[in-house]
Amino acid sequence: MCGPCARSLTLLVSLDGNSGKFPVKQGRVLQLCTFRHRMLKTDKVVQVKTRQGRALRLVREQYLREDVPCNSELCLAGCRKTGSSTTPADVTHYIVPDCHVTGEFLEIFELPELTGIIFMQTVLHHVLYEKGHRFYRRIRAKVKDSRNHCTIFANEFCRYAYNPRQAGESQNDWLVRAVYDSAVWYYNHLAGQKPIVFLTQGEDAVVKYGSETVGVHVMNIQKYLEVFWPDLTQAHDIYESLAASLADSRENKKGSSKEYTDYLPSDVLAAGIKSGLYIEGTLRVNKYHAEKEAFVARGSGSKGINLDSDILISGRKNRNRAIHGDQVAVELLPRSQWVGQINSLSSTDDPEDASDTDQSNVKPTGRIVGVLQRHWRDYVASFPDKQQGQGSGAGKVLVIPWDQRFPKIRISTRQAEALRDHRIIVRLDSWEMASLYPSGHFVRSLGPIGSLETEIAAILVENRISVGAFTEAQLKELPTNSEDNPWMMTDEEIKQRRDLRETHLIFSVDPKGCEDVDDTLSVRELKNGKVLELGVHIADVSHFVQPNSLTDLEAKQRSATVYLADRCYNMLPSILSADLCSLIGGVDRYAVSVMWQLDPQTYEVRQVWYGRTVIRSSHKMFYEAAQALHDGKDVRQDIPELAGMNEDEVETRLSELRWCIDKLMDIARTLKARRVVGGAVQLERVEVKVELNEEQEIEDLIPKQAMEIHETIAECMIFANHWVAKKISETFPNFALLRRHPLPRQDQFHYLIDSAKVKGFTIDTSSNKALADSLGKCVDLKDPICNKILRSLAIKAMSKALYFSTGSLPMDQFFHYGLALDRYTHFTSPIRRHADIIVHRLLIAAISKDHDGGQGLPGNSELEELCGHINDRHRDSQLAQQDSQALFQVLFFKDRDPTTDECCTVDAVIHGLRANGFLIFIPRYEIKGAISLKDREGRVCDLSEDGRPSWTAGSLTRTSYGITVTTATSQSTFKLFDHVTVRISVLSSRSHGWSLQFELISNRPHLASQLTEQGQGLRTDIIKEVTGASKKQRETSLSSLDEDVDVMGRSLAQLRLEYGQTDSAKSQYHLLQEFVEMGLQESYSELG
Repeated sequence: MCGPCARSLTLLVSLDGNSGKFPVKQGRVLQLCTFRHRMLKTDKVVQVKTRQGRALRLVREQYLREDVPCNSELCLAGCRKTGSSTTPADVTHYIVPDCHVTGEFLEIFELPELTGIIFMQTVLHHVLYEKGHRFYRRIRAKVKDSRNHCTIFANEFCRYAYNPRQAGESQNDWLVRAVYDSAVWYYNHLAGQKPIVFLTQGEDAVVKYGSETVGVHVMNIQKYLEVFWPDLTQAHDIYESLAASLADSRENKKGSSKEYTDYLPSDVLAAGIKSGLYIEGTLRVNKYHAEKEAFVARGSGSKGINLDSDILISGRKNRNRAIHGDQVAVELLPRSQWVGQINSLSSTDDPEDASDTDQSNVKPTGRIVGVLQRHWRDYVASFPDKQQGQGSGAGKVLVIPWDQRFPKIRISTRQAEALRDHRIIVRLDSWEMASLYPSGHFVRSLGPIGSLETEIAAILVENRISVGAFTEAQLKELPTNSEDNPWMMTDEEIKQRRDLRETHLIFSVDPKGCEDVDDTLSVRELKNGKVLELGVHIADVSHFVQPNSLTDLEAKQRSATVYLADRCYNMLPSILSADLCSLIGGVDRYAVSVMWQLDPQTYEVRQVWYGRTVIRSSHKMFYEAAQALHDGKDVRQDIPELAGMNEDEVETRLSELRWCIDKLMDIARTLKARRVVGGAVQLERVEVKVELNEEQEIEDLIPKQAMEIHETIAECMIFANHWVAKKISETFPNFALLRRHPLPRQDQFHYLIDSAKVKGFTIDTSSNKALADSLGKCVDLKDPICNKILRSLAIKAMSKALYFSTGSLPMDQFFHYGLALDRYTHFTSPIRRHADIIVHRLLIAAISKDHDGGQGLPGNSELEELCGHINDRHRDSQLAQQDSQALFQVLFFKDRDPTTDECCTVDAVIHGLRANGFLIFIPRYEIKGAISLKDREGRVCDLSEDGRPSWTAGSLTRTSYGITVTTATSQSTFKLFDHVTVRISVLSSRSHGWSLQFELISNRPHLASQLTEQGQGLRTDIIKEVTGASKKQRETSLSSLDEDVDVMGRSLAQLRLEYGQTDSAKSQYHLLQEFVEMGLQESYSELG
């Protein structure tokens, strides 16, 4: 045995002795030793960049092998496969792009239509060096998704594919030759079974290699698309835009004038951040003053900086080409140049005007000296009106992003006229110092501006939500359940589970119309009442969704079911979500259960059992029926399972159910009391009642008192989540998926504290218990909306709850601030959240007798990366839901006359003050807005004796509790929590979408009777009316819409497939569920 292999054996034996997880056989090492001497040793010169950005040339020892796998299904040589990424046998050809084609046109290869792509190792090394890790990860993501059927071939380790650089050969020529020769080897290795297309942009390379090898076709990307994809319009559009953008970028680099300053070198930035000279953080642009103001939220990498707030970036010059969301490095300006935060409502178009800043309270101010990581994405944009001009240069136009936080983007396209009234998707390519605006390229059209489907599509794109239909391959791997082929449980599976069908009275409590039931409950007495058993039984989704299956990969990508105002996009196919996984009443189903044995008096936990079960839910009750049963009312007609029983059986069953509900409520009260004692924060919630007509359509939404059953079910779910978190974190301390709610930053509570003082209340934020106690005392008996507003301000001040891997944080950071629990996770909604599926797998592994230390489960680094993805998707889905609700509110008011329609004149409560106006909350519609007391001409809003407004000369004076309007003849003050009457209208903007605007009508409440009612809550009527109008409009203009879509080669059927609504019945249920449960879940949505 050679020396290196002997040392390897010693190391492996040492590892085996320490952990027991690395069994070593000396014979295997001898085989490796023998094989090593059959490898060919060579030296390779590589270029790398250090973390500081410094370029280095290194000589690396490299071994060329004969057994490098090709990862092709057509392989005749018996290559071993590495992972699930293989090139398929059913494509017409394989694609091998060279380094420059991959670097410049990767976006085309990311299209799902392009499969069978072979990325050479040489290409990945070049891209990593030239483009960075973010670009490199995009290639890895394309390959990692098995649906794309792409692979990476390690050509630089393959003895017969590797070609060293020759003397006198340029770097560019070698890169092209290395990839081409590897493509030729790959073609010959497969015995010519599949032609290969080698893509390169160099015309010399096309001429040189074009006829060298039969079966390996050489062409540029434009020719390839014309020959193989003539009808793939999206690819042609992307190529045209990318080519124009690349040419524009080269032209800008030649410019001599500079609009911005150059970024500092990477090594200088890294050293500056380490020493504390520069501050690392994420750029957040002020949505309402996008041209003037942005902030940098300090990152964990910043050292030596002791500041109480984020860094203010004033003006676009100091922002220096950074985009909202970018990771940047900031240099603090001298204190003499620090400015205050803008404290007025947006009313000026001058981006450099600083007259509306609060100079009495300056903030640390800085300028951006480098961008550490770009976070560019797809942007929804629109073309300017014709009168706004097209910018300079033929075919070049400045498009306006839908999100006002982003600058205009210069693109080149010949379709500007055809798409002038469309919303489009653009992507950024570069932002040179000589250019006032960034350069980008056109991707595709979403449809005509103003169409409901277009606006919904814009919301989805802006929030990075993919809603494509489930593929045929995904559906094929799932079981079926039909009359001809019913799904059946297997005896083998039942034997491995605890059967609760005959021993437990199991039931669900859900909203009316619920289909995807993922949780049920049971409670019973044991040992003659000496022990109480509580059970929470959750749908066993992990039984049907296997790790790394196509369904699992799709669920992982989506992460959660997305609920919009009028529709939802499911995480799982309906065969699972609404059928086989749903714990429907009277049907046998697989479940994962947590069952506690409790002390019957104190409800202290004596013992807990976790495991897979078989259940049959006996009753599917609605919240209203369960509450009525507890209240002693007759609910015979509300529980359909009672229909086939005689009178005695009905009475017996009702008695059993009533005892169960009463006992659950009593247990839940105790559980909640313990959390409240520990400091659980009760935040504002909206309680509503949904009324349905005979057709099961949502008729109205009426405020109502909270039912105790809502909190009862929620407490049981929180209890289960907590105990599962304890189990998996104890068993797998380094890679359990938990959910934490960090401590809030104290500076975020200042506005809440100051607002409460106006009413004479004191807010203590020293701990979660102190905050909860003080919020509970902030009650104005004359105006209950006061407490509602204060609790909403508390939500705004808090941090967001996040998923994390236990191996990535110290144990003292595992806690959940809002729920006052030391461990928490999500276990109870696997039909709607992918995080819950992962937790189910962890729990099953934890209770397994041979869990092997978690073999097969994601490790800490993989799990932490997955948690980051889930957190991002969770945030995106919440933002999409908010945007969707705002859209329907606008469309509801768009065609109403604000001067005559009573829906437009409402009562509002002042909840915030600004230098030139105040912020309002409208209880009737649960929406917020702003009232300006000064117009663009500098006139102020004067209220006459009858309370009606007029605009005249005057001044505004703001204090900590109110804002005073002073004119020559009068003076009026608006205080926090005052009620005023406002008028709602719609402000049109084709670029950014419509928005609501609010006009002050009177300084008095609209209707005194509404002050104690919490409003009418007409969101459901809004949605119903808007969707109905949109449907009628689509029916009357179908042909014209089809023509518009054909401009982009997108048929109406394709657009519906990508952005179509869910089934109407499901849509109603999900909307119903959203509002009915909002009362309970909104309290925890920001926390849990």
